[in-house]
Amino acid sequence: MGTYLNPGNHGFSGIRNDIYVDKSGLIRLINDTIDTPRRLTCISRPRRFGKSFAAQMLCAYYDKTCDSSKLFDDLKIAAHNRESYEKYRNKYDVIYLDITNIMGEAGTEDLPSFIRRKVTEELILAYPDLKTDDSFSTTLIRATELTGNKFIAIIDEWDAPIRETPEVQKQYLAFLRTLFKSSGTTAKIFAAAYMTGILPIKKDGSQSAISDFQEFSMVCPMEFAEYAGFTETEVQKLCLEHHRDFTMMKYWYDGYALDYAGSVYNPNSVIKAVRSNKFNSYWTETSAAKSLMGYISLDFDGLSSTLAKLLGGVDVLVDTNGFANDLVTFQNQDDVLTLLIHLGYLAYDEETGRVRIPNEEIRLEFSKAVREVKRDDTIRRIRESEQLIYDTVHKNADAVASQLQKIHSEETALLYYNNEQTLRSVIKLAYFSYKDYYLKFEELPAGDGYVDIVYFPKKASPLPALVIELKWNQGVKGAIEQIKEKRYPTALADYGGDILLVGISYERDNTKNSHRHTCIIEDYRI
Repeated sequence: MGTYLNPGNHGFSGIRNDIYVDKSGLIRLINDTIDTPRRLTCISRPRRFGKSFAAQMLCAYYDKTCDSSKLFDDLKIAAHNRESYEKYRNKYDVIYLDITNIMGEAGTEDLPSFIRRKVTEELILAYPDLKTDDSFSTTLIRATELTGNKFIAIIDEWDAPIRETPEVQKQYLAFLRTLFKSSGTTAKIFAAAYMTGILPIKKDGSQSAISDFQEFSMVCPMEFAEYAGFTETEVQKLCLEHHRDFTMMKYWYDGYALDYAGSVYNPNSVIKAVRSNKFNSYWTETSAAKSLMGYISLDFDGLSSTLAKLLGGVDVLVDTNGFANDLVTFQNQDDVLTLLIHLGYLAYDEETGRVRIPNEEIRLEFSKAVREVKRDDTIRRIRESEQLIYDTVHKNADAVASQLQKIHSEETALLYYNNEQTLRSVIKLAYFSYKDYYLKFEELPAGDGYVDIVYFPKKASPLPALVIELKWNQGVKGAIEQIKEKRYPTALADYGGDILLVGISYERDNTKNSHRHTCIIEDYRI
């Protein structure tokens, strides 16, 4: 066993000894690509989403220098795909490159030279009769001819040099191009290759720099979606086995709804919450969290307003096509939002092309970062939202109506509306700071109907509950009357704290091309 050639199965063995969720179905997807034109696979996922665990699993499965049957015989891959499982298990020489660690080991030596030298040294140790060549590809071809078997390449964190030392990316990408330069040469050397990273493959002009790889990202995960994180079924099972609160797990770590998989959870955070039985933001432990403020501080028109919408729970349209797949080339707001999708800060809906903040864990990080951004428009929006909450709980209805009117005027292009549903978007945007104090519920079953919005105080919040009814082109008094007539506050019967009824109306006069918001706020006792 070596470090770069056939690293064995000890890494995956350690993973199996801990809290483990069976993701061995991924092996079947890679097996299906072996010795086909689809043999090159690139998976991009955020930090702490299990990329390295998957790489260790694949190493253990394919490495021919060990017997990994005891690690896999009880997993899904063995039960559901026995023929494929037996055919490929422990049958290949594996070239394993953990690029982040290699960058630390290489020192002053350039990365491609270091990789060529180390892999060649371990090949010679394993196969003393191997004749090497100045061409790394030729050496690998000779190795396959000598052994009669091809390589499986597993490259973990392939994009680390592009993210951390972008000045070397040209040389590094040239190395990868050479290694996977043509279908003919690649087919002679590799039965399959699996790369993981945070970013999709770097674009070179309008094309991918390594064009033969099939890419599966957070924007378009396709059949790899269920391996992007933990599925809801897997999280429910963990909570049942370890007696954890699934409702809280969903609130804190769900939100990445992917085609083919449904709800997807952050694996790292779920496992830590299972171990500790404490629900908190574990995202702060990643280096990605430290860089969030730098990205949302970029000076693009509308970015501050967009962040306010996201924090308020409003989905935002984004064009992901122009992103250059690096951390330095930003042309517009869409590039920033697309990067935040790949970093895991935003959840992307393929069908609608919209993004949102996925869960409470990420919302906390956004909220913290936004408050540290030194931009006048950002600071103004935070202050205005917090002032609106203050005016609401102090029953200053005129001030509430005035601020809603201001938000509507500022966001006319996005929030031009003529119904109650889109009026709801103004409320979300205006109250975007609410999550510091409240949980929000929309269309909550209550009394004899459904209340439009309820802001329910968090445990540590001293603020009253807010029961909000929205009206369009109707008197605001009708909103308060509806709350009472349909007994909406009964949804809070067990609450025991103060309750405010908030009626908000938007009225438009088409003949005068004018509009206004009105508001009434009343105390309520159950």
